[in-house]
Amino acid sequence: MTGLKMEKMKKIQLIEQYLEDLYPNPKCELNYKKDYELLIAVMLSAQATDKSVNQVTKVLFNKYQSLEELKDAKIADIIDIIRPIGTYNRKATYLIEIANILWNDYNGKVPNNRKLLETMPGIGRKVANVVLSEWFHEDNIAVDTHVDRVSKRLGLAKNNDSVLEVEKKLQQVYQKQNWSKRHLQMVLFGRYQCKSQKPLCENCMLKEICQKENKD
Repeated sequence: MTGLKMEKMKKIQLIEQYLEDLYPNPKCELNYKKDYELLIAVMLSAQATDKSVNQVTKVLFNKYQSLEELKDAKIADIIDIIRPIGTYNRKATYLIEIANILWNDYNGKVPNNRKLLETMPGIGRKVANVVLSEWFHEDNIAVDTHVDRVSKRLGLAKNNDSVLEVEKKLQQVYQKQNWSKRHLQMVLFGRYQCKSQKPLCENCMLKEICQKENKD
């Protein structure tokens, strides 16, 4: 094994150990009880915080307590509920369309199938990865803004890599059985430590390998 490969392995081990120390039992911070609630919550979380999404879904799923009720909701009522999270017109339309697709085409169940999920409005690869990982317990790495930022700061991906390229590189870095856990750990690390603005670098155990820290 070359010295370069040894250095890379040591870096990855350092990252994984630190993530384990910080978040040994990471959890998805979106609130949900049913499969369609998770799907909708993740869709709504685009360009919004989990905290704000949880606030609107608490109202939403209390008012519409079944998929049947949700598919027949008036779009104006949905807009009023989800307005605080932004891009509410588009998301309200997606929400009702998704509810109708699930009800009419999939017997009211979220399909365990990436291609089928990604045919739904507002459901891209990241949303599908989260749902497949969280609900169906499949090994996946969903690259959101936090995972993307952390990956590039720690040199696990290049700054100009697309989210798909970041995902593929992380799949090579981590063992498959750890993909879902590492995804959640990196989300939480990016949300609370390695923040976009004013990251908490001073006491971070990874600052020596951090691209941002060494450029400042």
